[in-house]
Amino acid sequence: MSAGQEDFKDQLQVDTNSLYREETITDMKSASFKIMTPIKIDGTDDDTREKFISAHTSVMSPMGVIPLQAKLEATNLEEAAKEFPDAIQKAMDKLVEDAREMQRQEASKIVVPGAVPQSNKIHLG
Repeated sequence: MSAGQEDFKDQLQVDTNSLYREETITDMKSASFKIMTPIKIDGTDDDTREKFISAHTSVMSPMGVIPLQAKLEATNLEEAAKEFPDAIQKAMDKLVEDAREMQRQEASKIVVPGAVPQSNKIHLG
């Protein structure tokens, strides 16, 4: 096995102190919730860590389906359902903001025909 394969294998180690049981709840339309319950390696609940709920949905774009998710402050499904619209809207706003920032960064790059990119220049001493 090469060094690169060993590095990859090392990244695949399971963190047995960060295990969660995932329960998915959906309205079969637009909303999905994942209730993440911390568990120990033997499968029993780990009461030393907090349970949390995340919101999930997908939106269509000209480029295809975009998944959105947000961690909620909710402690039960009723609270999660109330938080869902605002949390997903914030996730969408952040996605749009990040995309615009990437466009600005790309647009600000100056391209000079025939120039060698700075990262490819070799300095001889």
